[in-house]
Amino acid sequence: MDPVTLAVVRGALEQIADEMDLHLIHAAISPIISETNDCAHGIFDAETGETIAQGRFGLPVFLANMQFTVQNLIEHVRGHGGFQPGDTWILNDPYRCGTHLQDVVLIAPHFVDGELFALLASTGHWMDIGGSVPGGWAPQAQDIHTEGMLIPPVKLYDGGKLNEGLVAMFTTNVRLPSQIEGDLFAMANVFTVGRRGLDALINRYGRETLSACVREMIDRSETQMRSYIEEIPDGTYHYEDFLDNDGIEDKPIKVKLALTVDGSSMHFDFTGSDPAAKGPLNLARSTTQSTCFIALKHIFADVPVNGGAFRPTTFTIPDGSIISAAYPSPVSGYLEPIGRVFDVVIGALAQAIPERTPAPAFGTVGVVTVGGRQPETGSYFVAVFPYPGGYGGHFRGDGLVNGTPPVSMANFMSIEMSEHRYPLQFDEFAIREDSGGAGKYRGGCGTQYRFRARSECVVSALGDRMDHVPFGIAGGKGAAPSRVRLELGGKDVALPMRSKFEKQKLLKEDTLSAASPGGGGFGNPLERDTDAIERDLNLGYISPKSARETYGAVVTETALKSGRKRYKVDRAATDALRARSEQLARAS
Repeated sequence: MDPVTLAVVRGALEQIADEMDLHLIHAAISPIISETNDCAHGIFDAETGETIAQGRFGLPVFLANMQFTVQNLIEHVRGHGGFQPGDTWILNDPYRCGTHLQDVVLIAPHFVDGELFALLASTGHWMDIGGSVPGGWAPQAQDIHTEGMLIPPVKLYDGGKLNEGLVAMFTTNVRLPSQIEGDLFAMANVFTVGRRGLDALINRYGRETLSACVREMIDRSETQMRSYIEEIPDGTYHYEDFLDNDGIEDKPIKVKLALTVDGSSMHFDFTGSDPAAKGPLNLARSTTQSTCFIALKHIFADVPVNGGAFRPTTFTIPDGSIISAAYPSPVSGYLEPIGRVFDVVIGALAQAIPERTPAPAFGTVGVVTVGGRQPETGSYFVAVFPYPGGYGGHFRGDGLVNGTPPVSMANFMSIEMSEHRYPLQFDEFAIREDSGGAGKYRGGCGTQYRFRARSECVVSALGDRMDHVPFGIAGGKGAAPSRVRLELGGKDVALPMRSKFEKQKLLKEDTLSAASPGGGGFGNPLERDTDAIERDLNLGYISPKSARETYGAVVTETALKSGRKRYKVDRAATDALRARSEQLARAS
């Protein structure tokens, strides 16, 4: 294969997927897509369903999920006459395509000279999917039908003809019919972008050359991923972590992993993980697998995203477990167990390759949804706020401050846009002091925000990481726990499940406050550079108390005219204090 041709084709295919992402982000009506980028697009092999290219502007959670969705749909369509020109299929069945009901998938075939060449897919998050709770996150759901509308594989377009009755069924069963209809047609129009790009490539190189390039791209990704796995010492590495509760029963839920590295292959065995939850914190099998790929991609970032990167892995995921959801298990809170799967992979790999593995990030998406009627117009609104938080420290430096969730990358909607669209007023949005895990390399800080209602509405929250915080590695400390607080009528309200509650009424001037964890720390905090401690103090990342008690720093402070304080670390005194601490530790 000519390397120049291969590089140009690979770049062109990835650009087509990128353009599909951007087309939907720019065309979507709902802010969950246009502001939060909760979408994804890809090009897939028509026979195997393997990913050929995937856009870089969508969410990582769909990294392999769309491949599994396409593969499941291929099997279904083979029994229903096969793919035909002008067809577009739609589904959101989480047991076929993972994630939750809000993530709706459209899949369309692309034909060249009358022969099926590739499949195109578009995933977009719908702001509402019906069900008992505005926005679809239902912390007290105990079956899938409570969460919303379940769409089996069905044709949205049949030979180019729109199924208008199907569209009417969608818009009749959601709270935001005009937004959902607009997003649906924006998703369908994305395929025009994909087809145009593929046709241009075929006209330039021909079908045979383009197909050969695709096969070579996928094979090279497999080879590259296997080469990295071969560098990991052979062995089995164990890790387990816990969810606080499932929103129904207040008891921890275990996710357990035995990760075996054997040459260039890797096996993920989740035997010992707890049974399916009663509440909505269940994860489809395909999403469990996809999450493992996301964790690997965080460590081996230069491996191109296509089906070859997934080939070196095998899985044991017990049926009936929390990470292998089956009908009718609820799944709306899947973003919480997905965080635990990500973190146990990180925890296991940290034992094998600590120099390449970061400490875990904040580990909870902590989604808050607000719904109600606009006071001026009476029209329905639904607002969705996912957490930003801190990433874990790593061998080369500190974790990212105020990052998007590493498994979803969903942005927090801008404060200005939120206040413009919804009857809410934000009193605070800030970096959260002392939220990152202490270490030689500190975990990034989380955030905290507070909004107040400007009219009557209902609020729900579906988060985690209050009882079981993001852990540190290589001697690093854990991060601060998440926090959710309601103030109703000027009084704090106790929340039995702490980070999970459903449809709490807010009256005007009632408030919700939320604070995300930071990332875990990496390495011994007493080895942290004193200049870095001083910088953290003056940026508000850590408090003087933490500097003294956790990092062993001797701190002086000076009051400034502005009323703020300027902190300085006495390096000589700090070194002496740390030396005495080490002597005492060795003596004990």
